Amino acid sequence: QVQLVESGGGLVQAGGSLRLSCAASGRTFISYGWFRQAPGKEREFVASINWARNSAYGDSVKGRFTISRDNAKNTVYLQMNSLKPEDTAIYYCAARAGQNYDSWGRGTQVTVSS
Repeated sequence: QVQLVESGGGLVQAGGSLRLSCAASGRTFISYGWFRQAPGKEREFVASINWARNSAYGDSVKGRFTISRDNAKNTVYLQMNSLKPEDTAIYYCAARAGQNYDSWGRGTQVTVSS
């Protein structure tokens, strides 16, 4: 059974940091991604990383967020620094074994206060 479980969300003041984790089980994935969705907004791409640890970032988080993965633990991380109130959203972990992200976690809430 494929399962992605996020953790690490919470409430933080602007300028602070959080690290999200996503533990995967049940399948081998070639790429992981983090997405977020704020109330009333569309889902937004945050970051991705493939098996070779090549990464990509959305424009709004470049230079502040870092994605990494531990292949031995089947876990991907999102280190979020210099957080802003506009980073407030539910953050979702996603994974793909092929071309499309077809496995999703339930999400973890990140709230940044001003």
